Amino acid sequence: MRRAGRRSDALDDELAAWLAGADDDERAELTALAATDRTELARRFAEPLRFGTAGLRGPEEAGPAGMNRRTVARATAAVAAWLAAGPADARRGVVVGRDARRGSEAFADEAVAVLLGAGVPVLEWPEPGPTPLVPYAVRALGAAAGIMITASHNPPADNGYKLYDASGTQIVPPDDERVEALMRRGGAVPRAPRAAGPHRYLGPEVLAAYRARILRRFAPAGGSDLRIVYTPLHGVGGATFVGLLAEAGFRDVAVVAEQFAPDPAFPTVPFPNPEEPGALDRALALAGARGADLVLANDPDADRLAVAVPDAGRWRALRGDEVGWLLGWALLADASAPGAVVATSVVSSGLLAALAADAGIPCVTTLTGFKWIARAADPGELRFGYEEALGYAVDPAVRDKDGLSAGLALARLAEDLAREGRSLLDLLDDLEDRFGVHAGAQVARRDDAPGGRERLGAVVASLRAAPPDALGGIAVRAVVDLAAGAGGLPPTEGVVLELAGARVVVRPSGTEPKVKAYLEVVGEPGSRATLGTRRAAARERLGALEAAVAVLITPADPR
Repeated sequence: MRRAGRRSDALDDELAAWLAGADDDERAELTALAATDRTELARRFAEPLRFGTAGLRGPEEAGPAGMNRRTVARATAAVAAWLAAGPADARRGVVVGRDARRGSEAFADEAVAVLLGAGVPVLEWPEPGPTPLVPYAVRALGAAAGIMITASHNPPADNGYKLYDASGTQIVPPDDERVEALMRRGGAVPRAPRAAGPHRYLGPEVLAAYRARILRRFAPAGGSDLRIVYTPLHGVGGATFVGLLAEAGFRDVAVVAEQFAPDPAFPTVPFPNPEEPGALDRALALAGARGADLVLANDPDADRLAVAVPDAGRWRALRGDEVGWLLGWALLADASAPGAVVATSVVSSGLLAALAADAGIPCVTTLTGFKWIARAADPGELRFGYEEALGYAVDPAVRDKDGLSAGLALARLAEDLAREGRSLLDLLDDLEDRFGVHAGAQVARRDDAPGGRERLGAVVASLRAAPPDALGGIAVRAVVDLAAGAGGLPPTEGVVLELAGARVVVRPSGTEPKVKAYLEVVGEPGSRATLGTRRAAARERLGALEAAVAVLITPADPR
């Protein structure tokens, strides 16, 4: 009883300290919890948001574990203190952007006020916009850092905070650790209004410069009559991407009207993630009605790209790896300059490495997340980087994934192939003829109940301690513990199972209460005549592997 009492007293002390800087809404929410649900209150204070795979991200709720104005204020004050310590001259300013989620405008206002209160100049995007424009502006304007308020493709209740350094790349250790330590320091957070300066809104010339660069690289000569259907999934990419397609000369573009305007409720999709089942249903229905050649979709902050193509009378959504192979093949021809590198992550397909080796271009494998992929070429230049979760970097001007430029690059490739009487599927056939079938899948388990993250972490810990001898009838040849910093990579949570002609990577999600397994079965090269047979055999092996992995990563029942 004494121990419980001490913990309750400590929780009350933490609550009082937090409320000292909270606004009225947050004060009311936490005070009500203190009176009615101490268990939930304890969860809110058990572990503050931390910089994960893509920055701070979590449910919009009061307390240190949630995204709220106080969390944003603490993070931004920490950014100002971090800059003052010397990674870049804060007088160069910080770019601030936001998406159209609930709370994003208020959180951006908070970030701006805290930066100005610390005397740090602010370069602010005036309207909700795509995430890639923040890292682009950081580099283009020579800013000291960038902040983007977004939760990307997370559920509607979430929001987030991405932080870029002066290179336009998301921060990595030790900088994220330094910012987190400064967040914990607490203390008063001064604020200043925009009118107090130094503050300016970014003008249309910044977006125009981005468009001009991307169009120079990817607009097809003479335009295109490809019939394209596009959806931004209620996000902020719609106007910018449709404008890019029009300027590039794509003359037949139809949009999913009910998903075009930003809407933080995401009313037509179960999850605003183009990888999720059902997310592309409306786009595919419109494509079928119009007899389209290509479906393109961005996620809500437009840093990801999904692609679907007609295939023997039906629509086929391409896997993220398949789009990565296509873009990699197209861009390797432009990657021969000294210092040029391509990169992918440990959870993505191995085929890009084979393509790069054939072209004589270095290919680097990184940890999961574009904060690592974007740095893979340093001090050289990343000509192409991708991750299987629909993220692609196709131009060095943006050191993060960019669904806008990737979408235009993919449309250009489809047009180039069409002029030869070929399709994207024909090119995929060519690649798997030459380099072997690479069949892939992902298995995920989510646990939103209290204690879910701990149970999901236990799945990975159990796999590390007692890996299986075989999965799906395939022998496990080696086990690689990513927490040990395998292969020269920085340590991270995850386990790689190397099997005979296959691979399984299991890791906890960095942004959601999920554990994910990434599977790939690799076959031998062969002729076009045997491709169907080889693909069927690979799919059969993959199916058995999926079933086994689904059991392996299922967390314990919380009841």
